[in-house]
Amino acid sequence: MVEFITMAPTFGDGQYVGTSNYNAQRLDAWSTTAEREPTLEYISRIAQAAEKGGFGTLLLPTGSSCLDSLIIATALIPATERLRFLFAVRPGFTAPSVFARQFASFDYLSGGRALVNIVTGGSPAELAGDGDFLDHATRYRRTDEFIRVLKRLFSEENFDHEGEFYKLKNASLYPKPIQKNPEIYFGGASEAGQAVAASVADVYMMWGETLDNIRERIGEIQRLAAVRNRKLSYSISFQVVLGDTEEQAWENANHLISKADPAVIQKKAEASDKGESVGLKRLHQLMLDSKENHFRIGPNLWAGLTQVLSGNSIALVGTPDQVADRIVEYVGLGFDKVLLRGFPHLETIEAVGRDVIPRVHAKLQKNEIPSERGVLH
Repeated sequence: MVEFITMAPTFGDGQYVGTSNYNAQRLDAWSTTAEREPTLEYISRIAQAAEKGGFGTLLLPTGSSCLDSLIIATALIPATERLRFLFAVRPGFTAPSVFARQFASFDYLSGGRALVNIVTGGSPAELAGDGDFLDHATRYRRTDEFIRVLKRLFSEENFDHEGEFYKLKNASLYPKPIQKNPEIYFGGASEAGQAVAASVADVYMMWGETLDNIRERIGEIQRLAAVRNRKLSYSISFQVVLGDTEEQAWENANHLISKADPAVIQKKAEASDKGESVGLKRLHQLMLDSKENHFRIGPNLWAGLTQVLSGNSIALVGTPDQVADRIVEYVGLGFDKVLLRGFPHLETIEAVGRDVIPRVHAKLQKNEIPSERGVLH
């Protein structure tokens, strides 16, 4: 059965994307003049709507424009009952032993609802602002070692470790997480990122792309993992734009960027050109290649938000039935986790929980899924 994940907009929210109040340093975030500021009350409503709507996990992102992921997750414990919290953390800013204690404490207080998303990168300017000046390849080596140490802290009683980035003597963790071997979520489209995923991650996270692109990418990761005698779980992420008709859905999609500031679009293009992220460059190229087709890159698949968003920006656009059909197609490639979000976030996930998730489950129960799923498993 597929699990649904959504994300808390801990950087702000609104009904228009790419407007002049957009944060110029982080293109997936608003400044403090956001239409909806990321208050605890608003994020709590999102968490409760997600739990009610059939989402199993809430991602709390990390970054210089976000509220702290662990603090927000902790504040949401009493507001929810079953929802799991996937909080993002960057190696290098927190020692693995310190983060392991934070994770285990949260897992204990929440009754076993903690998950972690290891995030290696970010824009060079943002990383420099936080004091991280390692190059791309070195950051991924550090990530690999961070995850290995973290897993040992979760599972072993005492151990010594001496590596390139971390040295621990008689390391231990008390209490251990309630969960046995908590899953490590990780994403990275570069060769270095793929190697880390295949070697030490448990869930490989991808941003949505065309079916052909994703088929190729998931196949490559599966081969890399198989060489290492490992098998991963896979997550794919999309924005969602719904309408009662397909025509209305496309109108709603265009509405999102109807007030986009040309300066924001230009800054996003410059960031994509100068940045190191292979994943961002892939999405940017999809957007450029589809410009003459109104950014439509496939059935109900749209790259229009990629003009102004950094990161997860490919959108599923259509009626609830159409969006459910597209999700089922991606599940057929081997994804057992699907992350869905939209603008404004609260209304989008309420609609997805009410109109899309039940349709996906019904289609999967009827085995309405492409036969190629068996090819990749």
